[in-house]
Amino acid sequence: MTMMNLKKVRWGFIGCGEVTEKKSGPAFNMIDGSEVVAVMSRDEEKVKSYAIRHHIPRWYTDAQELIGDEDVNAIYIATPPSSHATFAIMAMKAGKPVYIEKPMAASYEDCARINRISKETGIPCFVAYYRRYLPYFQKVRQLVEDGEIGNVINVQIRFAQPPRALDYNSANLPWRVQPDIAGGGYFYDLAPHQLDILQDMFGCILEAEGYKSNRGGLYPAEDTISACFKFDSGLPGSGSWCFVAHESAKEDRIEIIGDKGMLCFSVFTYDPIGLHTERGREEILPPNPPHVQLPLIKAVVEHLQGKAICTCDGVSATPTNWVMDKILNKL
Repeated sequence: MTMMNLKKVRWGFIGCGEVTEKKSGPAFNMIDGSEVVAVMSRDEEKVKSYAIRHHIPRWYTDAQELIGDEDVNAIYIATPPSSHATFAIMAMKAGKPVYIEKPMAASYEDCARINRISKETGIPCFVAYYRRYLPYFQKVRQLVEDGEIGNVINVQIRFAQPPRALDYNSANLPWRVQPDIAGGGYFYDLAPHQLDILQDMFGCILEAEGYKSNRGGLYPAEDTISACFKFDSGLPGSGSWCFVAHESAKEDRIEIIGDKGMLCFSVFTYDPIGLHTERGREEILPPNPPHVQLPLIKAVVEHLQGKAICTCDGVSATPTNWVMDKILNKL
């Protein structure tokens, strides 16, 4: 990826939703040589309030105006996935690197468009798969690489949760269950983190098939999915996701099965990592920072300052969209 040499990274936010309040937003001002100077939302009252609360000097209701702000030299895109490609391409054509919320876009094709413009312009594009940089998941990787469970022979994802209160409001459904905005249902919103962390550990998934269904009837998008997939190493895996489950079935678990043991961990609840070997069960719980995107944002800033290379880019993020589209039969 093209290296840059920005002395000061001055961020403009496109979007100021929930994810920016704690997970990401404050982190941009906690890194040397990085500050947030502008924010944009189509909702004038919302963006003005956000700017005041977070001490951001300028706010806009038009994305093009924010991108055109001469004081802004990097763009954070925190809007729903359907607009990611449009805003990313606008920013890169203006010479400004982008940091995009996950999933990278609403489809594999949109990811390819973003990557093509990044390559043509030489402007970097990063994607917020921040779990790669968190101590919790780095510990999982270390345990695998150290051979604690021997040779890895299978990977299994199991996720189930009850419907959210908003899911019952058929007149005003959340955008996350509107496929034209989100790319799919909750699967497209939550599974990217699971699939990305596994591909970061085990390599690209080259084969994937899935079966989707709507079992709850609360919204048009799929709410129950079963899938199988294979990594380029030949390692097989499977996954099941249900977003209309009973509370008693609630689960957030990935199992990495080896010939000398098994690792289990969560992706969203950060339950203790369980290491099962001939020694018995051991629990490990590495602490994560309060602003979970901080380690990745720091790596992005240092890349833009020419101090390091951040590999959490558009090229490495695109396979996750490909896998999801294959599982949902969009490809």
